[in-house]
Amino acid sequence: MTQDEHVRLREGEPWSEWPLTSEQVGELDRSELTDIRATSRAGVYRLRARDMVGAVRLGHGPGRVRLSIGPKIPVDRLMYLLGYAPERLRWQDRHIDAAARADLLPAVAHAFNRATRRALRAGPLFGYRETDDTLPVLRGRLRASDQLSRRPGVPVPLEVTYDEHTVDIPENRLLLGAIRRLLRVPGLEPRLRAELQGFAAQLDSVSSPAPGAPAPAWQPSRLNQRYHPALALAALILDGASYEFEDGRTVSVDGLVFRMWQVYEDFLGRALGEALVRAVGGRAEPADRNHYLAVNRRHVLKPDLVHYLPGSSGVSSPVIVVDAKYKRGFRREDLYQMLAYCVRLGLDDGHLVYAGGRPGVVRVPVPGKEIRLHRHVLDLSLPQAELRSRVDELASTLVRALP
Repeated sequence: MTQDEHVRLREGEPWSEWPLTSEQVGELDRSELTDIRATSRAGVYRLRARDMVGAVRLGHGPGRVRLSIGPKIPVDRLMYLLGYAPERLRWQDRHIDAAARADLLPAVAHAFNRATRRALRAGPLFGYRETDDTLPVLRGRLRASDQLSRRPGVPVPLEVTYDEHTVDIPENRLLLGAIRRLLRVPGLEPRLRAELQGFAAQLDSVSSPAPGAPAPAWQPSRLNQRYHPALALAALILDGASYEFEDGRTVSVDGLVFRMWQVYEDFLGRALGEALVRAVGGRAEPADRNHYLAVNRRHVLKPDLVHYLPGSSGVSSPVIVVDAKYKRGFRREDLYQMLAYCVRLGLDDGHLVYAGGRPGVVRVPVPGKEIRLHRHVLDLSLPQAELRSRVDELASTLVRALP
């Protein structure tokens, strides 16, 4: 395979054969994005995607290879899962034009370009930034302690702090970081690339986030409302610029990748949590990390959702525990894990939500009572409106299981 050729895989599909150089095989193996097997033919290898989707460029020189891994669910459904958060509900259906896109990367790029075009239509957003400076005249307020420590008895220059009206604000930094990240992704359409370069020119005076640095933090407000859809997508793009190995290492990639089980867990925790609040009130805690298996806060439990309701004393306590499983069939270790959650949280019912398979319930006798481990199924290939409806139905089912 030459450097310009493209390995295209799809999540969940069986092995396929590709001509590769030994250097390309080494790069693919180090990336841990695919499983690799040799064949009986020299220079031909069998590849299978692991648990990530996206598009990346690996290696240099003779080891350089482009790799695309498409999701097994429709791309517009994946975009819906990726963008799910309470503050983003308004833009998902209106701004994302992904239904006709066969690959994830064009869908992300088209959606981001469209949202950024709207955000920058009236020009970049300005804001105030607190700036420390040394000036010959007073501007803003004097930093008296710095003035005395650095220039005791000297009247000028002055150590001052003032609010500067500038485009170099977190919202624009986040946009520019996502623009530059997309410009580095392989296989982007020339028209999209040209439009992204135009957006970058509009933000020429903005500081771009350093690669690997945390995304700039911003707060939604009336003033930056026109930026909200673009900023939500920008955060997703920067999140997809790295992934974590099982041993905890975080690796930056030249492209965008998303680990599907993490996408599913995030979606289910947020979407089902919102539905539970609508159905029964209380407080939903996605990715709750406030409970431990052992004393002295050892061995943190990691359920994908814990729902709290106030008791007779007014103090909130856990009443529902949920764990998302991005797989079709259940495994015994899933049951052991949920049983530990139920025992530790004092609950008689635990809920495992799979992306496929058959629903059911496993009844576990324990001293003095029975713990029920429920298996639910959520079909991610459903149209968005029906998927939202199924999440609401699941919330109703969980509420009915309450004592």
